[in-house]
Formats: sequence, C-alpha cells, structure tokens
Amino acid sequence: MSNEVIDLRSDTVTKPTPEMRRAMAEAEVGDDVLGDDPTVIRLQERVAELLGKEAACFVPSGTMANQSAIRAQTEPGDEILAHPDSHIIHYETGAPAALSGCMIRPVPGERGQYSAADLERLIRAESVHSPRSRLVIVENTHNRGGGSVWPMDQIVEVVGVARKAGLRLHLDGARLWNACAASGHQPREYAKHFDTVSTCFSKGLGAPAGSSVAGDRATITKVHRIRKMFGGAMRQAGVLAAAALYALENHRARLPEDHANAKFMAEGLAQIKGLSVNPAHVETNIVYVGVDPSIGTAADYCARVRAAGVLVLPTAPQHFRVVLHLQSPRAALEKALGVFADCARRE
Repeated sequence: MSNEVIDLRSDTVTKPTPEMRRAMAEAEVGDDVLGDDPTVIRLQERVAELLGKEAACFVPSGTMANQSAIRAQTEPGDEILAHPDSHIIHYETGAPAALSGCMIRPVPGERGQYSAADLERLIRAESVHSPRSRLVIVENTHNRGGGSVWPMDQIVEVVGVARKAGLRLHLDGARLWNACAASGHQPREYAKHFDTVSTCFSKGLGAPAGSSVAGDRATITKVHRIRKMFGGAMRQAGVLAAAALYALENHRARLPEDHANAKFMAEGLAQIKGLSVNPAHVETNIVYVGVDPSIGTAADYCARVRAAGVLVLPTAPQHFRVVLHLQSPRAALEKALGVFADCARRE
C-alpha cells in the first residue's frame, strides 16, 4: 500500500469492479434514443419498481437528473424552495436559472434540513407581482450537511405543508441509497412522498456513470424529451445501464461498511490536534473536518496531505471533506489517519 494514492475526495472516484466490467462487456444493447436498448429498459423498470413509481428515465449525470426534473415541473419565472446548501445551488452551475428560468428561495435549517414551519413561512401567496412558488426540493442524504439523513417524520411534515399549498416536490436522492442503508427505510418509503426522485449510480454504488429520474408516467415522458433537449440522450447506453443494474443488485447491501468506515475516520480525526470533527454528526459516508488556522488553511493542509499520498477536497477556507466509498478499505484508512496526523504537526 505504501506507493498507492488513497483517494478520499468523493464517492465518485471509484472504478468499476471486475464483475461490473464483465456485466458491461456482456450487456445486450440497442439504440436508447430510439427507445429500444433492452438493458436501459430493464434498468428503468427496476428503478421505477424500487421507488414505487410508474416510470423512470436513465440520464448521464446527477445534474441532468435534477435539472430535467426541475424543467419538467416548472415554468420560467417560477420559484424553487430548497436549502441554501443544496447541490442544485452550489454544484450545478446555475442551471435552474439558465435551463428553466427559475429563481431559488433558500429555506434555512441545520445540516441541510429545514422544518415545515420554515418552509411554510417562505411559500408565497399568489400574486401577479411575485414569482410563483412551484417546487420544493429535499436533498437526502444532504452532501453539505455532512451526509445527514432526513428523519422520515420531518419529511412527512414538510410534504404536508407543500401539498397544502399546491406545490410539487422533488427528492434529490443522489445518495438515497445511503439514506436507506442508515435509516432502514426502503427507497419507496421515501419516494412515495415526492412527485419526482433523482438517484445516482456513480457515487456509493460505484458505477462509472449514470443517474435516473423516476415519477409518474406523464412527467417522465417530459423528462425523456428534456433529456434529448439537454443533449443527454445516448445510443448504445446499455453498457452503462448494465453497470448501474449490477451496482443496484450487488453494492447496496455493502453501504453500511462505508458508514462504519466514516465513523472510524471521524473518531480518528477528532484525536488529531489542529483538526476538529463531531463524530456524532457522521450518519453516512461523509465527514467534514475543521482545520485550525494554526496549521494553515484547508487548501494548504490538503496540499500537504496530497503530497503524502492522500487526496481530500477543501470545501471552505478552514474545512475539508473526507468521503468513504467502495474502494477505501480499512487498512488504507489507518494509513491515511497517520498521514493526517503527520501533516497537522508544525515543527
């Protein structure tokens, strides 16, 4: 292990396993733009089944999944209500405005979650002078919330307020599989509260690419059209769908291992002078770590760690992120903790 780089930047850095590569090589393919790739069809049917929805659409990325769902359910000038730390705000290049002409109204709350009361206060009354409140977005697990899992009763309360106001709801479930592994809830138990649900195959499940959008048949028909409009329709996409199918059937059950490794890392990092982390806040596979200014900025510290063979991402001037995944075995993590400790020392 001594010469290997330990990559903890994200759960997107995984590479296909040999078994997954075999499934990809043997995939039956067609032309998905014409709607006849059999492996894509099987994946879409399986996702719809898991989420308890009428239909699903396979798309290249999580950003396209979220943005096609937004475009299918809004009109230009509409307003989206979402947490200020949401992925759609920070990591999708202004797409709600650029692609759908929508404004976003932030709904604040702790660790990426907000209350029904917080939401209710920000839903606008109908007026020709204001944007129209139209879509509520919940991100579960919440990335910038430290991989936090929304409690089911809180989701039910938020959904109740949104429905009373006549709003539609989208679940950004890029890491929904992690939320299910941590909470014990089945995917359809979360999904039933939302009109559309995006899920990702290239994060915790370890596929090389691909996400999905699920919902009622009419909305997903729109999503298929929008996928084409956004340039996301692919031809023999079955080779990617096969990886996603393999991941769904073989890698969901192992997600608790990533969560246990995240706890292990959080507890180890909490013991290093100059670093700060609250292990109690680590619910899934993401650990956010504070860097004391006495040992430099997060960017400086991450550069030292990188030079020693461990890759992590600075996320703020004094914070960085550690993400556990399919290819981060415990032995590598023990070595990484040694690197973190060494790099925190100021001679």
